Amino acid sequence: MKLEHDFEVKAPIAAVWATLIDIERVAPCLPGAEVTEAEGGTYEGTFTIKLGPTTASYAGKLDLADLDEAAHTVTMNASGRDKRGQGTAKATISSVMIEAAGTTHVKVATDFTLTGRLARFGRGGMIEDISNRLVGDFVECLRASIERPAAAASEAPAPAGAAAAESPAPPPPQRQPAQAKPVSAGRLLVSVLWKRLGRLFGRG
Repeated sequence: MKLEHDFEVKAPIAAVWATLIDIERVAPCLPGAEVTEAEGGTYEGTFTIKLGPTTASYAGKLDLADLDEAAHTVTMNASGRDKRGQGTAKATISSVMIEAAGTTHVKVATDFTLTGRLARFGRGGMIEDISNRLVGDFVECLRASIERPAAAASEAPAPAGAAAAESPAPPPPQRQPAQAKPVSAGRLLVSVLWKRLGRLFGRG
């Protein structure tokens, strides 16, 4: 299954690029995701999703397979397996970034395959609706982590004269520890179904 998403971040492309390829930094923006080990361009971690009364937990890895800083394109390969052996997930995620007037436009194409208990969400476009909701939450978190610090820095008064030359560079923002709370598929499904019913009755 293939999905495409587009979004914008009101920040220079260098800041957006540096954040999106920093997997440990952006992982907390995806509910249920946690990075447990990082070495070079390979990251190992877990993804937890709540399915009704049960919880499915996947363990896997993500590789930065093709990273081109000059063109601002990156391809990531992700794979995972249910810890109980009840399904697998594989995905190739390709992103390209373009800057215009201080705003960075990001286009993401995802090609993924699911087996096991998550595969049933692919019926009737349900997985697409849930994916759109998750991406929306991810983008809002990403914007908050990039746009607000950038806006605060631009509004801060610059020191004058010699003091400006001697002022040390501000320290980089500290990473917040990942809060790997499982994403609730039930809550997402209720939201998706509610929107579908609204569209259905809206046509009547």
